[in-house]
Amino acid sequence: MTPQDRQDAAALFVLRVGLIWFIFLWAAHKIILPNQYRSLARNFDGVDPSVFQVYGLAVGQIVLCVLALVGIARLYSYGALLMMHAFTVSRRWEGFLDPFALNERGTFPIHRNQVIDLAVLAAFIALVLLRHRDHFSLGAWLERHGGGPRWWT
Repeated sequence: MTPQDRQDAAALFVLRVGLIWFIFLWAAHKIILPNQYRSLARNFDGVDPSVFQVYGLAVGQIVLCVLALVGIARLYSYGALLMMHAFTVSRRWEGFLDPFALNERGTFPIHRNQVIDLAVLAAFIALVLLRHRDHFSLGAWLERHGGGPRWWT
């Protein structure tokens, strides 16, 4: 591995860990306060999931986070996290049309999180596109050592 390969791999490792931490916190929040997520689902999506459905979604997201953290099935685990986040962004597009809107007192930018969401979406897209350079992952190690099926790497 060249010094440039190591630098690329280190940058992608940092990007991967940061993005996974971002998604993991949202998933853990669903376990800690499932009724808050149920309320969000009712208000934004018009659905009323049960607490057990919220727990199931959170556990699924945490499993994906673990797979992505170690870099297993990178196309699928990174891609699934990207699609989950893209779904979130698609539900909040109105805020992108008015990024400088302030609250009723004129003191706080109310669409600030949408701007953060776009940056995270761009970072997820970069991670998926550069996954072949993500050498500091278990999937890359398996690929180098001929272990496991091709989709697993």
